[in-house]
Amino acid sequence: MSEKPRKRDSIGTQDKILAAAQMEFARRGYDGARVDAIIARAKISKNLLYHHFSSKEELYVKVLERTYEAMRRRQEEIPLTGLEPVAAIRRLCDATFQTFVEEPEVIVMMNSENIHRGRHVAKSPIIRQLYSRLAGAVDAILREGERKGVFRPGVDAIDLYISISAMGYFYISNRFTLSMIFDRDLMRSDFLEQHRKTIIDMTLAYLTEGAPNRPQGDGDTPQEASGRATRPSETAAPGRRKRVIAKV
Repeated sequence: MSEKPRKRDSIGTQDKILAAAQMEFARRGYDGARVDAIIARAKISKNLLYHHFSSKEELYVKVLERTYEAMRRRQEEIPLTGLEPVAAIRRLCDATFQTFVEEPEVIVMMNSENIHRGRHVAKSPIIRQLYSRLAGAVDAILREGERKGVFRPGVDAIDLYISISAMGYFYISNRFTLSMIFDRDLMRSDFLEQHRKTIIDMTLAYLTEGAPNRPQGDGDTPQEASGRATRPSETAAPGRRKRVIAKV
């Protein structure tokens, strides 16, 4: 067998193991997940798993990296560059919430890692680099909005992103209990859209409060309003991923 097919087989086996491990960790967390269950799901031997990954912990770190990379990839599918600051923040809010809606299993991974006080994330420079780039992109949007007078000055990019993420994260992570308490199916499409709008409106209200050129109406500057009127609908754009409204 040549070197290239052998390498492809190795990568394919790793991907199969990681996919099986991601399902197990997402359902049971780090402590509850069992290597035997991962092996059975991947249909491989224990020796083969440990050939590719030295321990359950190493496998978990790799799954965390895969999870966070997928989240960032989803956010980056919606380009923010070249947009007016208000439109860019609107899209960031939308993409962040939609990631939680379509992939709620990532919340289980995050909850499990927080129980462990982030010690596995700390072992991955990849995850920190991913979010360092995100913080830089959000900061550039904020500074442009400040320069144009549509955003208040001095907003911290990391603090803002945490707040945007929290509004979506809490809604999805607590969807079962909150749906029971308030007798409302939070995953129903109209309630999802209502909360999506709430996240966007609350974020923009905070950012534009006290700004010298604060946008009026729906939050657009005149230039953005004109652009939104002439641009085709995002949900109808050719090749765009079909939005999943509810996935539990």
